[in-house]
Amino acid sequence: MGIRTFLSDRGDNGTRLDLVLRRHLANLETATRTRVQSWIDQGTVSINGQTVRRAAARVAAGDVLTVDIPDAAVRLHRPLEPQFASLDILVEDDHLLVLNKPAGVVVHPTHAQPGGTLMNALAWHAREWRLPDRPSIVGRLDKLTSGAVLVAKSAALHAKLQRTMGRAEKDYLAVVYGRVRTERGKIDLSLRRDPNDRRRVIASEGIGAPSVTHFERLAQVPAPRIGVALLRCRLGTGRTHQIRAHLAARGWPIVGDPVYGELGWSRIIDPELSQVLQAFPRQALHAWRLAFVHPITMQRLAIEAPVPEDMRALMQACALEITLRYL
Repeated sequence: MGIRTFLSDRGDNGTRLDLVLRRHLANLETATRTRVQSWIDQGTVSINGQTVRRAAARVAAGDVLTVDIPDAAVRLHRPLEPQFASLDILVEDDHLLVLNKPAGVVVHPTHAQPGGTLMNALAWHAREWRLPDRPSIVGRLDKLTSGAVLVAKSAALHAKLQRTMGRAEKDYLAVVYGRVRTERGKIDLSLRRDPNDRRRVIASEGIGAPSVTHFERLAQVPAPRIGVALLRCRLGTGRTHQIRAHLAARGWPIVGDPVYGELGWSRIIDPELSQVLQAFPRQALHAWRLAFVHPITMQRLAIEAPVPEDMRALMQACALEITLRYL
């Protein structure tokens, strides 16, 4: 049997065990949902040392998951292939690094896309590191979201960061449709998977995992008949699609969001502005700032990922003045 052990992250919090295992075993071709569920049924999966036989059991951030994988499945394992790609590294030391991910790049390999991901590029970057050090990403960003990504250089450092990231400050910038009538506030809506579409999450009162997003209105313009605003969002929790789903639930869908957005551009009278918004090719969401205590040096780091050119051009076209200040 091949024993795999890994630490769940904030994105796993409240998620079914079988789905968490499939995510962390993404480079194992045989780790289909049906097969993962059979491993759970057979008692080969444990959480924090306790055997769990329910695929629907919920995982909490920081749980230690262990799974014994049959030898036949291990032999079909597809190793992570190091691939050269330019990395925009904002900060790096002996223990961790923070990089600026461009929009359009997938973070982790999947069965459908085993290469060309951020992890493939990190594997190349780490090809001369001393064993057993290897890069692991703390948290994650959607493919179409740009910005700061934290990377641990060892499993031990990853575990330490997971224990402290609940106190970290994660700030995002979002260009949204709608009129935001309050300067700042909090969105406190639970999130759960859409049973009819596994690519989506549903925001509601009390059904699902508790989720909190703090927001601040940085700028807005009338843009008749719907309005456009620039928001700064800070994660209180770190759920899948949290900011995107929360803002859409409040009536402020992110410009260009292919899942939670709407055709807000079609309601804007100004034809030039309408065309710019229609043409924006991704969700206008950027992980702008990350602040946390370094678990080794104990120094507080505050790292900013420059706003990418496409979002800068969008904000300029919308006449959204940028005034960044702390929440």
